[in-house]
Order: sequence, then C-alpha cells, then structure tokens
Amino acid sequence: MRFGIYQSNVQFIDSFNSVNHSYTVTDNAFADMTNQEFTSTYLGYKQPRQQDVADIDYNVTYYKSKLPVSVDWRKNGAVTPVKNQKDCGSCWAFAAVAAIEGINQIKTGELVSLSEQALVDCDVYSDNQGCGGGFMNNAFAFIIENGGITTQENYPYIGKEQSCNTRKLKQHAVTISGYEKIAPNEESLQVAINKQPISVAIDASGYGFQFYSAGVYTGYCGHRLNHGVTLIGYDVEENGEKYWLVKNSWGTKWGEGGYIKIKRGSNDNRGTCGIAMQASYPLKDES
Repeated sequence: MRFGIYQSNVQFIDSFNSVNHSYTVTDNAFADMTNQEFTSTYLGYKQPRQQDVADIDYNVTYYKSKLPVSVDWRKNGAVTPVKNQKDCGSCWAFAAVAAIEGINQIKTGELVSLSEQALVDCDVYSDNQGCGGGFMNNAFAFIIENGGITTQENYPYIGKEQSCNTRKLKQHAVTISGYEKIAPNEESLQVAINKQPISVAIDASGYGFQFYSAGVYTGYCGHRLNHGVTLIGYDVEENGEKYWLVKNSWGTKWGEGGYIKIKRGSNDNRGTCGIAMQASYPLKDES
C-alpha cells in the first residue's frame, strides 16, 4: 500500500516538474503518505474560537519609503537552526518559540535555543493540545503566566506528549513581557518583520506544499489556516518575484534547508496561503 501511494506521488512530482513553475517539488520524507495522512499528522494549527482583533495596524504610508528591499533575520543571528517537530502536530509550539528566540537575541545579543517540549507537555489548560495542535498566542500567554521558558537543552524535544516536568518548567532562561497581533494585511506584515521574527499561520494542506523543494511557492492553497510557521524575512528573486522567507519545523531535508519562499504581494491582501491573517509577535523588555 505504501509503495502504491509513493508511486502515485512520484507521478504527480514528475508531472509537475515537467512543466515550468516558479517552484519545484521532490519525493521527500512525506512521499509515501497520502495528503490526508500528511495534513492530519503535521499540520497542528488550531484556529482561535473567536476571531482575534489586531493590536497593530501599521501606518504603511509612513514606513513605505523607509523599508529595505530585503530582510533576513538569519544574517542578524536571530534564528536558531531548523528544528523537526517529528510525527506530532506541535507546529504552534515551534512557531511561538522561534519568534521568542528571535526577539531575545535582538534584545540581549544572545541566541538561545528554547524548549518546545515544555509547551507540548505543560501548556494544556488553554485550547492548546500538545501534538493535537494549538495556537501561538496561547503559547505566548502561557509563557508570560509561567514567568518565562526554559532551554531546549534543559527540556529537550521528543516529539510526543508526556507529563509536564514542573521542576524544569520553572527553570526560566528567557522571559517575554507580552505579545501583539498584527492587522491582517501584507503591508503591516512587511513593516513588522523589519522589527523582529513573527509567528504566522498558513494553509499548508496542498500537495505542492507537502513536496515543496525550492523556488517561490505559488501553488494551490486557500485561507483555512492549519499550520504554524515563523516569518524571518522577505526578498525579491532575480526575475522580480517577491517572496516571504519562512522557517518551517519539518527538518532540513524539506524545502530549501527547512525553509520555504512564499509568494509576496498577493492580489488578496490576506496573503498567499493566508500568511497575513493571524500574525503575531512577542514583546520583551530591555534587559
């Protein structure tokens, strides 16, 4: 059965790559999974029960002339290496943690890898459900209430739910003072990403996303948000194609070393795959 699924997926991959697109696909680690299996296992973003109201709607006219052509927070040392959520719908924890790692480095100059497992195990009294999915803003709220978050080294990731280690949970390495939600439009998102890495939600359910290899993703996706990722920048291809630079949590063998370029400047202001719809970032007081 697995080989039959793999054969079918490889046919799709070969057929897709035989035509010129802005991105390519490949038979990666998900190639022996149906799309339904893939989405039910790896996409763990849960829509909030009630629509979040944005805190920040940037006056884009004011910022427009001041924004650089490109941003890449990796070059500023604010992005940890790509991680792997494994067979667990914990993308929400990775998206939240990566944004916190970013603002912590910006404020302190120190890049510290933080613990997603602490959120998977311990943030279980909100709508967050470990490997069953969750919501980045709830994770921020949990970390604020907890007084901080511990390191990856102290509370390592195992990719499944276990009992909360309350002793390690209280060994705080990094604190945040709050979080803000960005108005659901690409202009505000572009202003915000110039300040720090951002947690975003996207619709990652398409076959093109499952097998994405390289290039600017312009494939099928709607606005049914189901996956949490981290926006770390934006740029323009040589052919003029604008894109968002996104860090995923499926390991380095997926995409461009674990990253994906998603088309920027969509006709729909919610952004390609809904990338601008549920964006937020943590706040950290000067230390």
